[in-house]
Amino acid sequence: MQYSVDIILPTFKPTRELFDLIELLESQTYPIHKIIIMNTEEKYFERLFHGTKILKVYHNIEVHHLSAREFDHAGTRRRAVKYSNADIFVCMTQDALPVDTGLIQVLVNALMDGEDIAAAYARQLPRSDCREIERFTRGFNYPKESCIKSAQDMKRLGIKTFFCSNVCSAYSRRIYDALGGFERRAIFNEDMIYAGHAVKAGKRIAYAADAKVIHSHNFTCMQQFRRNFDLGVSQCEHPEVFDGVSSESEGSRLVTDTVRHLWNTKNKELIPYLFISSAFKFIGYRVGKAYRHLPAKMVRWCSSNRNYWV
Repeated sequence: MQYSVDIILPTFKPTRELFDLIELLESQTYPIHKIIIMNTEEKYFERLFHGTKILKVYHNIEVHHLSAREFDHAGTRRRAVKYSNADIFVCMTQDALPVDTGLIQVLVNALMDGEDIAAAYARQLPRSDCREIERFTRGFNYPKESCIKSAQDMKRLGIKTFFCSNVCSAYSRRIYDALGGFERRAIFNEDMIYAGHAVKAGKRIAYAADAKVIHSHNFTCMQQFRRNFDLGVSQCEHPEVFDGVSSESEGSRLVTDTVRHLWNTKNKELIPYLFISSAFKFIGYRVGKAYRHLPAKMVRWCSSNRNYWV
């Protein structure tokens, strides 16, 4: 059976790399019905596309503009899904590039491996300029082996049971509608919130290691602090998903494994920075979990998504 597939792609201040992404998507072996671009701030989009013919070459691209104040990680994607009538929609980000032309086919196969699979997410490989610690973190979070996670794995995997990334992930529209979809509003982490609801409703989440995209960041310590602050806020605002599921143990395991990796690969000089950056992550996360006890001005300063607090 041939399932229809749409791509949902939020953009903000896109670079020419977006053209590469569009061409890679259009060349997939599995046909894509429509690419739905949810662009924040029209002026940046028009600046990039002015004088180009890419929107005329590919007739299946649909663009919707919104202001920075309108953007919301969950709400914008939820709105985009309403523009789609496909059996499957694939959420991506503008800085994730498919490794090959089989990405969508592998995601579809993983999603259709069982009637109860709500989402299937891709493996993320580091960019060529990725720093060593982040390169190891990619492999820690996105291993070579595929798996399917369910509520039965919560005792063994903890919060990793809910792990799913909208950098590149496919969703069953049938299950999405039955579960009520993405949140109407979320500062961050909309993918894991949805996956958590799905798992607790008896559905499963697939990790498709053979579906690969290139995606990584070289964040500063303060960027890590603010990102993890938003992560803590998202967990605090959704106790129905995250209460009773530990995150700290997984973070501790990542630090321990990274120290071992740096030592064995003769990168010992990076260990002090690992501890410093990990402290920024942990403090940001804990402060985010306690954000309701902080002054509004401090909350906005800590967050990487300041429009959320307007």
